[in-house]
Amino acid sequence: MTDASLIDIAGACVIRKRRHILDRIDLTVGRHEIVTLIGPNGAGKSTVVRLALGLIAPDDGSVTRAPGLRIGYQPQRTAIEQTLPMTVRRLMTLTDRHEPAAIKAALARLGMADMIDADVHTLSGGELQRAMLARAFLRKPDLLVLDEPTQNLDIAGAVEIYRVIAEMRDELGCGVLLVSHDLNVVMAATNRVYCLNGHVCCSGHPESVTRHPEFLRLFGSNAAGALAVYTHAHDHDHAPGHNRGDGHHHHHDRHGPH
Repeated sequence: MTDASLIDIAGACVIRKRRHILDRIDLTVGRHEIVTLIGPNGAGKSTVVRLALGLIAPDDGSVTRAPGLRIGYQPQRTAIEQTLPMTVRRLMTLTDRHEPAAIKAALARLGMADMIDADVHTLSGGELQRAMLARAFLRKPDLLVLDEPTQNLDIAGAVEIYRVIAEMRDELGCGVLLVSHDLNVVMAATNRVYCLNGHVCCSGHPESVTRHPEFLRLFGSNAAGALAVYTHAHDHDHAPGHNRGDGHHHHHDRHGPH
């Protein structure tokens, strides 16, 4: 684990009912970078999130976190939609206590100041995601973990959410681990992509991943074409070492698609 690493998952396996849900996963997130995890349904993306959060331990391999790591976690929106009616203000304090002024400032930062007393169930998809980001932002996290933050949003809404995430990264100096199946816009602000299908099929710079045969086999050449429009729109002024994973591929050996 380097000084810049916030979390380092090395050779991690998760086995359930004698089946490998995850097989020798290597993944690292550094400060200031946005790392995106993509893969088909059932590929184990949410299991990687649980490993990163420390909710489960690997059956083999290791998960190392920077000392005193503060994590801001945004679960999938379905986790919120199943709760009882609650205001945005209450959502902000579900798991942590925050001063009213800090809550207002975080909501204002995300253009949600006038929605503080709204019921979360009346929010649009984009408004709910912004409220959830404000909640994560309040913790001033070192690492922001976002599970499907653009779920049920159109492309314009998704682009806006990714823009906000990149701004939060710049403002807080945090690292971001993002889980998505939203291939259209996921690459726009991403430093490194891991394509998961029980194992890491390929990883690296977004453009190298979309050319990889395993990516094309999972998602089809149409996906690569759609991505080309949005890929890596931000500038290339990366800190040294941020693209260490470029071109580094883990080909599958024993396990077929799960």
